[in-house]
Amino acid sequence: MTRPELVVFDCDGVLVDTERLTVVVESRVLGELGWPLSPEQVVDRWMGRSSQAQLADLEQHLGAQRAREFDRRTTAELHETFDRELAAVEGVVALLDHLESQGVPSCVASSGTHGRIRRTLGITGLLPRFDGRIFSATDVVHGKPAPDLFLHAATALGAEPAACAVVEDSVYGVQAGVAAGMTVYGFGGGLTAAETLAGAGAITFEAMTDLRDLIAPARPDQRLR
Repeated sequence: MTRPELVVFDCDGVLVDTERLTVVVESRVLGELGWPLSPEQVVDRWMGRSSQAQLADLEQHLGAQRAREFDRRTTAELHETFDRELAAVEGVVALLDHLESQGVPSCVASSGTHGRIRRTLGITGLLPRFDGRIFSATDVVHGKPAPDLFLHAATALGAEPAACAVVEDSVYGVQAGVAAGMTVYGFGGGLTAAETLAGAGAITFEAMTDLRDLIAPARPDQRLR
């Protein structure tokens, strides 16, 4: 695509390296509550979906009481884990610096709640970069894989969907971006294999440094400096 009017970033696993921590905790707690799922199965089933969709699935399989227990236990443990260990995804700060230098605006559109998004961005020091440009699945009726969240972000920031680029790391997120009519870049350096993201319709890349030239190559006059 030509230089995008707007780059729409997913948050978990794209900006902040939460997913690797989250799936281990969720897999263990699920097993303790009587529904053994491996971290890989947790990725396939819920990565990229909203917490509301996940809890609805949990209630169906575990019942309302154990679903609430799962939510309580994982939330408390992940808060502590994020405070100790959470970092920005490798290379993403340099990518954001590059987009800013090229005059390409960006935003966040995540399946997380506003509170979770702001907390994880705050821990990693990324929150000031997206002030006023954070969109949550709680803002729309249908979360990913529906296109609603990405379309909402584009409309709010005055960008045409076809001129937007999405950066995602989950199949559900890629499907949402494709459905929105946006160009989708799939981060193959996360928990979902690049070929799986490509199968859902993404242009894949393995490192955030690779995305710089894919999404907004430096102008010729800047390359000569």
